[in-house]
Amino acid sequence: MALNPGKKGWLTEYLEYRKDLFQSFFKETAEDHHPEQSLYRLLRPNGLLYGHPILHSDLTGDDVELSNLNKMKVLMAESLINGSLILHHQEVNNEDDFSEVIMKTVHNIGDFYNKVYPELSVSSRTLFGRKKSPLEVAEKILEKRVMMNKEEDNFWVNFFNNSLLFLDIYFFGQWMHANIDKNVAVFFKAEKESLRFSVVKVLAAAAHANKIIEEEEQGLFDYFLGSSHLNARQKEEARKIFAEGVLIEDINLPTHNSWILKKYFLELAILTVWADRKLEDSEYEFLQRFNASLGFFEEDLENSLLAVEGFVLEHWEFLEDLRSEHDYSQVSEEYINRIRQMAARNAMRIATEIKGESELNTLLAKARAGDLTDQEAARLKDELINVLKKVPTFVVIGLPTTFLTLPMLLKILPANIVQAE
Repeated sequence: MALNPGKKGWLTEYLEYRKDLFQSFFKETAEDHHPEQSLYRLLRPNGLLYGHPILHSDLTGDDVELSNLNKMKVLMAESLINGSLILHHQEVNNEDDFSEVIMKTVHNIGDFYNKVYPELSVSSRTLFGRKKSPLEVAEKILEKRVMMNKEEDNFWVNFFNNSLLFLDIYFFGQWMHANIDKNVAVFFKAEKESLRFSVVKVLAAAAHANKIIEEEEQGLFDYFLGSSHLNARQKEEARKIFAEGVLIEDINLPTHNSWILKKYFLELAILTVWADRKLEDSEYEFLQRFNASLGFFEEDLENSLLAVEGFVLEHWEFLEDLRSEHDYSQVSEEYINRIRQMAARNAMRIATEIKGESELNTLLAKARAGDLTDQEAARLKDELINVLKKVPTFVVIGLPTTFLTLPMLLKILPANIVQAE
């Protein structure tokens, strides 16, 4: 399929084409313990959580190159719809129910943005008085929303320009659950502004973690401020906060115990201190304190470091600003060490999974002897990744399957498993 999000009617075409994948994701997440973890599993690999959209070529064809803005438009539609489906498992018993939830979601996209983001409001009628369909309204609103952010040729700038789109998806999920009236809309608008300003404080606290404002961090903050849509007073206050720093206890953290919102703040802080591709001891200590203030455990911080580094390594070739061999070597070495430690903590589970797979054991024996054919090596890599995916952490954060080679996987597995006779 060659999708063109720049032409009218693309959203209808997209929904029809994507229907099977929507159903697949819906079924895959039906048994998840928490809908916010399902949403994280959706937003992390497609890049929306990190402000860098990754769109599969099956939507566009190999000969079509979409701009980041058009990719973002498609991924916003996909994320808003899948996010809504995650929250409506109890209501769907057949295909008609499924279609009804999708159309209800599309209708609510217009209602949500018109009331919570009045600067993006779209009239429900054309110039000549014809009533627009919910699909037409949603299509126009998605276009206006992503056009608020300028497209830049820099991974870090795009992260801070676009990562605020995550808050749209988060609030839209809350909106779909609320009984909407005027007072609720006012609450959402106020909450949106409060959390956007909290992002400024997270950036400032993270940038001051090593007592030095790096050039990269200052540049990121300047770009972020330009795309944050704060008013003049808030921008002035933000500049002061960034110049002087802010204590963790002075950051307005989520009070309603949202797991994914806290995860968003944590990974925002990780990417800020990681902007120069180095994680100093003082910065790691800051992340530990910030992680604890969010009510997370040490393992949650390690999981988020794995998630962020894994995403960047998986898409290194697309991220123009990161193409340094030194950086790649340093980041990949740290990532492999982290993932090896995670595998060691789950050694018994991994050993049990491998023990029951006779073909996998045969391939491991051939690998130890150095007798694998190319086809067998590819199959062994796939099998080992499937085993690692049974570890709960990797179910949630995923694995960078393109980045991970067979030699890396054999280094990651606990030594007693790889070397077993």
